[in-house]
Amino acid sequence: MAEFTSSSITIEAAAADVMGVIADFARYPDWTGEVKEAEVLKTDDEGRAEQVRLVMDAGAIKDDQTLAYTWTGANEVSWTLVKSQMLRSLDGSYILKPVSDSATEVTYQLTVDVKIPMLGMIKRKAEKVIIDRALAGLKKRVESGA
Repeated sequence: MAEFTSSSITIEAAAADVMGVIADFARYPDWTGEVKEAEVLKTDDEGRAEQVRLVMDAGAIKDDQTLAYTWTGANEVSWTLVKSQMLRSLDGSYILKPVSDSATEVTYQLTVDVKIPMLGMIKRKAEKVIIDRALAGLKKRVESGA
């Protein structure tokens, strides 16, 4: 298995509320800095996204990508790359662990492989920045109740 980068944050909200924000792809442009457009292409029998097209602008990296999502129970979602202009692969997950009725630990894991050559150390640093920004944005979005 490829190396992955992981980070966790505690959000002052119930796990269901956190997952509600994670699953609301249409609102990603409102709270994630990098996602400029999000379109659900396919849903499962429960109405959860199975394939999502994302238009990303992360400064040096601009991409139009499609991700396939797998939902495991109520507290875990993972994704893998279907197609991209810039990436060879992308695998990630959010794992939610309730720490009380009103607090949830969220762990975000990410592995990215770009089509252009990049040192492993630089790639891990980029993954860490993406993860930390996403977790901070998620926390702010959930806790603001927006």
